[in-house]
Amino acid sequence: MTGDLYLGYRNDDANTPFGKFFKPEMASLPTHVVEALQHGPQGGMALSAFGDAARVAEQGYQQTENGYGVLEDGSYQVSVRTDMPGVTPAMWSWWFGWHGCDSRRYKLWHPRAHLSAAWKDGDDAGRQGAQRYIGRWSIISEYIGSTMLNGAIQFVAPEELGCPPDGEDAVAICARLGSSDAPVDIGWFIHHIRSTPNGAEMRSRFWMGGPHIAVRKAPGVASKAVRPIASRILGDPVASGRNLLVHCAQEMNHLAGFLPELYAAFGGE
Repeated sequence: MTGDLYLGYRNDDANTPFGKFFKPEMASLPTHVVEALQHGPQGGMALSAFGDAARVAEQGYQQTENGYGVLEDGSYQVSVRTDMPGVTPAMWSWWFGWHGCDSRRYKLWHPRAHLSAAWKDGDDAGRQGAQRYIGRWSIISEYIGSTMLNGAIQFVAPEELGCPPDGEDAVAICARLGSSDAPVDIGWFIHHIRSTPNGAEMRSRFWMGGPHIAVRKAPGVASKAVRPIASRILGDPVASGRNLLVHCAQEMNHLAGFLPELYAAFGGE
């Protein structure tokens, strides 16, 4: 059941101070993402293992910055790089705290896929900086490809995945991914944003399925009862990896195109 969920803006949705930033047309995928899609799934040895997750914060680049494939442990892994002229890491930290309380804000990010977003605790009062999202659950509905998913994004501190604490030149947005329909977790992500001479770049990493499937609040437990639920969410690993790569590239490039102006207008909130 989709209930009151719908794509885009309707009625008076745009009648907000930020409504002018809703842009239904999205740019084409960057060339480096198109090339990764043309290459198809990568061999597991060319991909980033979850045990090496924190290495995304190191200097330089990894063997696969844009690509997807299935790892030996049965999980699938996705990597995407987004170049963002004029953007700073601090803008992304602000965004992850600012957008989660209002579906109309969430839809700015991906107008063709995002449906709804709300904080599980429902309360933004008194929160500042990264504490507006770290330690909180974002309950979202969105399309990945043609599959509508109801997710629970559980943000954690960068240190939990071995990344350095956030600083002026680099920020790591880290989270556990799961279902909002059942107490099942299915993956992890890191969006590592670092400064570049002309702005910033985001290097996204996802690890989905396989050993990352667990009963929520029961680390290390992956009962037979939850695996069918996880399987329905995850789908075919190769197809889902491709769809996730496209989705991430679309939303990050889209928002980066107007994030400096959005931040200039609302960054003080």
